[in-house]
Amino acid sequence: MQCPYYVHKALQAVFALPGEKVRVIQAETGGGFGGKEEYPSVIAAHAALLAWKSGQTVKLIYDRLEDMVATTKRHPSRTRIRSGFRKDGQLVALDIDFRLDGGAYMTLSPVVLSRGALHACGPYVCPNVRVLARAAATNAPPHGAFRGFGAPQSVFAIERHMDRAAALLKLSPAELRRRNFLGDGLTTATGQVIRDGVDLDALQRRALELADYSTKQAALAAQNRAAAAAGSPLRRGIGFAAFMHGAGFTGSGERNMMSVVGVDATAEGQVRVRASSTEIGQGTNTIFTQVAQDALGLPAACIEIVRPDTAEVPNSGPTVASRTTMVVGTLVGSACTALIAKLRAAGLLGDRYSEAEFVAACAAHHGRLGPLRVESQYQPPPAIHWDDKLYRGDAYATYAWAVYVAQVVVDLDTYETRVEDFVAVQEVGRVVHPLLAAGQIEGGVAQAVGYALYEKVVWQNGRMANGQMTNYIMPTSLDVPDIRVDFLEVPAPYGPRGAKGIGELPMDGTAPAIINAVAAATGVDVTHIPMTPEDFMQALTATAEAAP
Repeated sequence: MQCPYYVHKALQAVFALPGEKVRVIQAETGGGFGGKEEYPSVIAAHAALLAWKSGQTVKLIYDRLEDMVATTKRHPSRTRIRSGFRKDGQLVALDIDFRLDGGAYMTLSPVVLSRGALHACGPYVCPNVRVLARAAATNAPPHGAFRGFGAPQSVFAIERHMDRAAALLKLSPAELRRRNFLGDGLTTATGQVIRDGVDLDALQRRALELADYSTKQAALAAQNRAAAAAGSPLRRGIGFAAFMHGAGFTGSGERNMMSVVGVDATAEGQVRVRASSTEIGQGTNTIFTQVAQDALGLPAACIEIVRPDTAEVPNSGPTVASRTTMVVGTLVGSACTALIAKLRAAGLLGDRYSEAEFVAACAAHHGRLGPLRVESQYQPPPAIHWDDKLYRGDAYATYAWAVYVAQVVVDLDTYETRVEDFVAVQEVGRVVHPLLAAGQIEGGVAQAVGYALYEKVVWQNGRMANGQMTNYIMPTSLDVPDIRVDFLEVPAPYGPRGAKGIGELPMDGTAPAIINAVAAATGVDVTHIPMTPEDFMQALTATAEAAP
């Protein structure tokens, strides 16, 4: 699971029990990606009910088909955009209709819709904006959380639209974006003034430079002309996308959650960090250890990250929304600082201390004053204000920013598309752990290659019709290109070491970069994903029939 306290709350409701009568212990598992956010409450309820009725320990296992058919999927969406530009390329109006298929029950649709709507205008300045966002009930199973949480759907639309607009305005895609980028002192559609210190123009230049975009653009066009003359079916193209992702809960979400982290120290000097954030392969335990080391000035061996157990850890919120490092990590640091302050206030520790002196101080505190425990609760950053009723103000405390470049080859005989090269450049504040951060980006891009080209859910009569690996196609290692990752670091004011959220970011921009490259290679204007070979064949045929 990603959210022990979600399951805890659900079991209280199912069994009509008070919180102290329900205990949830998380086992370290593989990736969450949203699939382990809310659906585990259903599985837990089934398992607990069976245990309650039988008086026996119960283990409930979904096989692959059951897992595919039963669990929630990303919300299908449709976005329609009308835009107005001046002749010089300045964006002056956006009218966006963003719709989600919510499935038969509401579940998380309102908050997925919210994030999708808030990212629908992309990283661009526009003085006149209307975004109409709606979720519809349908006869499909309920759709739920998936990495990106609505943003990949709307970001795909605006980034494809920007390439279309550039062609009509006879500007390069890079130049059109450059003329409209958000930056410090400029305002988003909700009235939020950007204060991140971001330089999207520099970010774009860096990405295009690493990808050798200008040189490749001309060279690939020449290769395509030669291929057409020689009768070869292969066409190559390069494209990119610029985008952002809000870190943490939307609007007043963090203020409403009021997350708590606890830290205690044993008489032997072992510091125990207590948080409900889960380790699901993304490195939570490593990051929390690093943050605690910084605050305590102690080696990692002195720090223990307590297993998420609702009987022992406070509710520090779910492991979602790119918030674990930035929001919960900050609480870990402040709780550790409070622990040191408590020892100093008792006269047990000086301004400078060794590991041995810290251990002695902990032993003395236990002997004279009892257990040594502190808690730190979330405090909203200053100057961050959100109006839930008007939907105006600071939608997120901060944003991560990125420009991704994809190079593709398309086979006009088989209609297959393969990504040959990929460059991912992002500004995510200070990078706390370079290896883990690069892994997050690489994994997210690989997952989004599937989102763009392969992983098509087929719905028939209200259920998933292709719930097996034979007919639901995922990219293998041979389908994923080399992914070159680069970071531009601008420390954020509200995260530990100046870090921002990173986990969802790579899911947003990969698909539009790939499809923009397909359009550059073939001239085919694809407007939906995943673009399977069958989908591309239909789009290519329609383009040919529409040609004069």
